[in-house]
Amino acid sequence: MIYQLKKSDPTVVGDITLDGSKSISNRVLLIHALCQDNFKIDRLSTSKDTKTLQQLLALSDGTYDAGAAGTTFRFMTAYLALQPGTQILTGSERMKQRPVGVLAEALNELGADIQFLEKTGYPPLSIGPGNFGSVKELKIPANISSQFISALLMIAPVLPDGLTLHLEGDIVSRPYIQMTLSLMKRFGIAYQWIGPTISIGKQAYQAKDFTVEADWSAASYHYALAAFSKNLDLHLGGLFEDSLQGDAVLAEMMTQFGVNTEFVADGIVLTKGKPSSIDSCQWNFINCPDIAQTLAVVCGGLGVDGYFTGLRTLKIKETDRVQALQNELEKVNVNFSEIEARQGVSCQVKGTAKVDQPTFSTYEDHRMAMAFAPLAIFGTVRIEDPMVVVKSYPAFYEDLKKLGFTVETV
Repeated sequence: MIYQLKKSDPTVVGDITLDGSKSISNRVLLIHALCQDNFKIDRLSTSKDTKTLQQLLALSDGTYDAGAAGTTFRFMTAYLALQPGTQILTGSERMKQRPVGVLAEALNELGADIQFLEKTGYPPLSIGPGNFGSVKELKIPANISSQFISALLMIAPVLPDGLTLHLEGDIVSRPYIQMTLSLMKRFGIAYQWIGPTISIGKQAYQAKDFTVEADWSAASYHYALAAFSKNLDLHLGGLFEDSLQGDAVLAEMMTQFGVNTEFVADGIVLTKGKPSSIDSCQWNFINCPDIAQTLAVVCGGLGVDGYFTGLRTLKIKETDRVQALQNELEKVNVNFSEIEARQGVSCQVKGTAKVDQPTFSTYEDHRMAMAFAPLAIFGTVRIEDPMVVVKSYPAFYEDLKKLGFTVETV
C-alpha cells in the first residue's frame, strides 16, 4: 500500500490531542505487572507496541511473540526471567537481528536461565525458571541501550536483595533511565544514583492511579509541520511542561526555526516566532535519539546544514536509521552523510529539499514514515507501507487530515 499526501496551502492551524507516551506507558505497564495490588492507568498509549506488551503480560505461559516491539521484547525478557516455568520469547525477523545479549547475560549473572535458540546474543530466547539471590551487584555497558538498564532497574525491587548496577562507559539516552527511576519513585521505590552507580533495595511497589503524559516523540512531527508552515496556530493536547521525556527538548530546539511553544493548562500552543538567522545548526542526540530523523528532515526542508552527533543507537533500531535517512533524503536532493567522529556516530545534513513527488520507503520503521510526511507541505509525497505508524502513533494520518492534508491510497 502507498499513501499520497498533499496540502493545498502552507497553513497549520488546528487542535490535536496526542496519544499517551509509549515510553511511559510501557514502563507503567511493567510496574503494574510487578505490583501486588491493582491500580488504574489513564490515557495509556494506543500504540501497537504498548498493546503488544499489555497482551503479553496477560499471558501465563507458552510462546510470547513481541513482533517488532523492541522495548516490549527487552522488558519482557526481564519480566519472564522472574516467572515460573520455561517460556519462549520471540519476535519479527528484524527483531532477530537486534542484539539482546548484554541484557540476557546480565540476567543470567543474577540467576536467570536464558538461552539463545538461534544466533548467540539475539532473539529468540528460551527463558527458564531462575535462581535469584546469590548476586546483587552487576556491571553493564551503558553505551548500548538504555532499555537494557531500565529493564533491570524495574525488576530490581522484587529481587531477593535488590540490585546495585554499575554503568560502564558513556551513558546513552540518560533521560530514559531517569524516566524509569522517576516512575519507580512515583510508585514508592527509593533509589540512589551516585556517579555511575544506581542502587535499589528490596521493596514493594505501591499501587497508585496514574495518568500518562502525551508523547513528545509524536509531537516532533507536528513541530516539523510548524517549522515548514507560513501561518501557524496549533494546539497539541496532553503534553506536560515538567516532562519525564527527553524529547521535550524539542520546545527549545525548534525556536531556531521560528516555532514558539507556549505551555497552557492542557498542553502546548505552537505559533510563529522570529527564526534565528542560521544557515547551520549542531545537536547531540545522545539523550533524544528518537527525534533525530525528524530534525534531519527539518534541516533538509529548510535548507539548513545540520551536524548531528550521538547517533550510535540509530543503527540498531527498527532499521539502520542512518542508512535509511541517507537513502530517502537523497530522493529530495539532500545529503545525509556519516562523518568521522572521535566516538559514536556523527552525520551531516546538507542541501535543500526539492519535493517532486518522491516515494519514500519506510523500512518497517514507524519513524521513517512520520518524519518524511511533513514534506507534503512543499509538494505531493508518497509513503510506502504507511500503516507502519501504528507501532507508536495509530492516529497519525487522521491527525494530518484534521490539519488540512489530503491522504489518499494510490
